[in-house]
Amino acid sequence: MELRWLDPDRPDRRDVDGAVAVLEAARAVDCPHQPVLTASVFAARLRHGWDGDPPLTAVHWDHCGGTVAGVLEVSLPHWDNTHLGQVAVTVDPGARRRGLGTRLFEASVERVRAAGRTLVYADCFDYPGPVAFLKAMGLDRAYEEVQRRQDLDSLDWARLDGAYAEAGRRAAGYQLIRLPGPTRPDLMPDVVRMTGAINDAPVDDLNIEDEVFSPERIRAFEAAQQAQGWRLRRLVARERGTGLLAGHTITAVQGEQPWHGCQHDTSVLREHRGHRLGLLLKIGMLRWLAEQEPQLRDLDTWNAAANTHMIEVNEALGYRVLACGIGWQRHL
Repeated sequence: MELRWLDPDRPDRRDVDGAVAVLEAARAVDCPHQPVLTASVFAARLRHGWDGDPPLTAVHWDHCGGTVAGVLEVSLPHWDNTHLGQVAVTVDPGARRRGLGTRLFEASVERVRAAGRTLVYADCFDYPGPVAFLKAMGLDRAYEEVQRRQDLDSLDWARLDGAYAEAGRRAAGYQLIRLPGPTRPDLMPDVVRMTGAINDAPVDDLNIEDEVFSPERIRAFEAAQQAQGWRLRRLVARERGTGLLAGHTITAVQGEQPWHGCQHDTSVLREHRGHRLGLLLKIGMLRWLAEQEPQLRDLDTWNAAANTHMIEVNEALGYRVLACGIGWQRHL
């Protein structure tokens, strides 16, 4: 099939506009609870990806209609897990049921295979259509996760303040430090170490390795988020006696949609667990956001369905289930 691969540095405007139109039309039909995708964010994602590892992106033009009908994204990680390729296929709702999705998926598999990867990974919301499609493409269910949203307008601050005070008593040996913007060089070793603690989260049956973090990757992540208009905040817990950073939580607020934010990683190093630091950090972050981002209305977060500890923390804060997701894999 004919695909036009986009140049991440100088993409054709018509390709970008067509791709965003397809992705937005599909979002409105398939998952309307997700935030709108803008052309500027899409273009920055083309260049930077999530953390300096941008996806290969192609569009399929329907020459009869003169519009983009499908979008294909293939991610080939280089920081770690270099045995896999992640694929995402999106077909315009008006062009479905014609075999285009299958042809796009097959093209993505060939791209993954050509890169020497041995595993194809894809994910989707737990809805009948995408589940049936990925099963038909020969993928096996391997991972379950849950998306939750916190409505910041309905926070019970009296209850949260009580929980914060109780957690503070348990964590008297620690203090919270606010770190807006890029990570300071003197703190980078501790931030790298804390970020790696996320590898303790469940991965179910996924054939993946631990993520590998480095100063270069942390800087690439921060630059990528800034390029896409996200305002990052990192709140850390520092042990008073040693000065070492014991845990952190990260949020991002979307500059083009400043009512919406994401709660990213919250992790505590194993030797510092048992002091309610996770809860302390998350409520501390909510306090910070209330001061600096008063227009913020909601925060979205994802957890492995098996991550009962973090789910308990999130539900105590008022997060409610929004959708469920499934990760799929296929060995080549």
